[in-house]
Amino acid sequence: MKLFQPMTPHSPRRVLSLIPPMTQLNAPYPSTAYLTGFLRSRGIHATQQDIALQLVLELFSVDGLRALHAQVQKLPAKKRSPSLAAFTGQFERYLAAVTPAIAFLQGRDPSMGYRIASRAFLPEGPRFAALDVYIDDEGGDPLAWAFGHLGIQDRARHLATLFLDDLADVLRDAADPRFEFVRYAESLALSQPGFEPLAQALAAPPTLVDATLEKLTLAAIETEQPDVVLLSAPFPGSVYAAFRMAQAIKAKQPGIVTVLGGGYVNTELRELKEPRVFDHFDHVMLDDGERPLLALLDYLDGTRTLSGLVRSFVRIDGEVRYIDSGEPDIPFSDTGTPTWDGLALDGYLSLLDMLNPMHRLWSDGRWNKLTVAHGCYWKKCSFCDTSLGYIGRYDAAPAALLVDRIEAIIAETGQTGFHFVDEAAPPKALKALADELQRRQRAISWWGNIRFEKSFTPELCRQLADSGCIAVSGGLEVASDRLLALMQKGVSVEQVARVTHAFSEVGILVHAYLMYGFPTQTVQDTVDALEYVRQLFAAGCIQSGFFHRFSCTVHSPVGKNPAAYGIRLKPLPPVSFARNDVPFIDPAGVDHARLGQALNKALYNYMHGLGLDEDVRVWFDQRAPKPRVGRQFIARALRRGQ
Repeated sequence: MKLFQPMTPHSPRRVLSLIPPMTQLNAPYPSTAYLTGFLRSRGIHATQQDIALQLVLELFSVDGLRALHAQVQKLPAKKRSPSLAAFTGQFERYLAAVTPAIAFLQGRDPSMGYRIASRAFLPEGPRFAALDVYIDDEGGDPLAWAFGHLGIQDRARHLATLFLDDLADVLRDAADPRFEFVRYAESLALSQPGFEPLAQALAAPPTLVDATLEKLTLAAIETEQPDVVLLSAPFPGSVYAAFRMAQAIKAKQPGIVTVLGGGYVNTELRELKEPRVFDHFDHVMLDDGERPLLALLDYLDGTRTLSGLVRSFVRIDGEVRYIDSGEPDIPFSDTGTPTWDGLALDGYLSLLDMLNPMHRLWSDGRWNKLTVAHGCYWKKCSFCDTSLGYIGRYDAAPAALLVDRIEAIIAETGQTGFHFVDEAAPPKALKALADELQRRQRAISWWGNIRFEKSFTPELCRQLADSGCIAVSGGLEVASDRLLALMQKGVSVEQVARVTHAFSEVGILVHAYLMYGFPTQTVQDTVDALEYVRQLFAAGCIQSGFFHRFSCTVHSPVGKNPAAYGIRLKPLPPVSFARNDVPFIDPAGVDHARLGQALNKALYNYMHGLGLDEDVRVWFDQRAPKPRVGRQFIARALRRGQ
């Protein structure tokens, strides 16, 4: 391991936190805001920048499009995709439109919405073909069903989002096949047992995206002059860029200490043995970053030995060592208030990619991210990483402190919208929060993740709505009482129906996380689950949902005790880098991938109010059994709950 010279006793420690691409475009990912706020509360000079946002704004600018056009011109015409053909054929229109479209999505030029909504201003590539499915039999306005004859701003936002999607396709086809707005190069990092794929990508000549990313990273270093750079990688789709950024930093200023952390590290790199990681990062830290960072800064300051580090991987004499002195984490109440100082809050893009009022919340609007309580108060679900600290260490804060943080964030950002990013916000904590907000007469809008448990009575739902709650999301998962019990979810389908209906009745939108492919799930189970979901949509209990394929992880109860769930894990290759998802053999032998296509098709239609009266079997391209669920099951459950 490289030994760093201790800083002089009174030298300021300058810590820069960077958000690598790609995370999200409508709001900053909150990890750097949390850490920057905490470090400042301890008197440490801390700054932050969102390189993910900067990268998109650079690529989708006039200069960026010219550079992209030069890349396209290198390709033979016969090898150009429809996206590239549309781009080159309308290039001057793309150049003229890109700056106004970005400004409109940033909310800086709302009057441009009238021109965009007319569909005469933006060039339209292949992504706009999706609008054709909405044209009615008389050939009318394809978006009238969603926006009516007004709704200019939302209509324009949807069209401008399609415009950006077209440009992303061009970038992917011409300059970097790995590029996506969220899952950027994630195959290089997602449960990769070895580092070689990532190493080869890092050794390859830089693409247009790489070169832009490196330029922005070095500009941030030049501006902030840090001693320590923190890179937070929450998802596999941000890992490659984090390594590229660290590579650029080390090439330019090798004395800067680089640190990797975040959700991806916490779940996938717990068995890290690959020395080459430390060509780019001096430290890789697990779980909550506050205590490990304080320990690291003490070590760099010469007031702590190497053995005093907390949950940190380092390279010593060419080998990876894990060091953890065992110091307890900082209590949630003492972690300080997140700060967005240093992030260009007026630069984020409010996108509208799906015409569903609940689903849009994830990409539309700049929400302040905040946590009601650390960890999960339930922590029993068998598919969840309950053995890890971000789930298993539950730690709440008083409502008065939470509202103090809310008021401080509003004063800083000028925004009163909050997204509570808890694993599952506790009902008691939300009630206390609502009480305190109402006591102070503090008006905010908020939404967040919950469990659909019976504590959410109609009375509590009404109070939460009065306090500013506009939407909730929660896990219905497999929508099967047998499998919900096997999951230890602690809810039933009937209970979920009543709770979601109580939220919907007071105007709170509801999103359901749905799952398929859980161990022992049969085709019949899947058909029955879809029938439950159809009825929940039809009864107005839920307005949005998302089906995801079950994945067995090494940190979950299923992964730790597969026999209890009737499955057998497949052996994994030797792991030196990432390990999380584990393939398994389910004796049920169901083709879940094929079923998933039907589930997602049905759900997409349900979210647009279509097909709710159809027999659920129409969505399957294979013979499917008749649902065992009565077509009035949810309606009867709601009547019994009255």
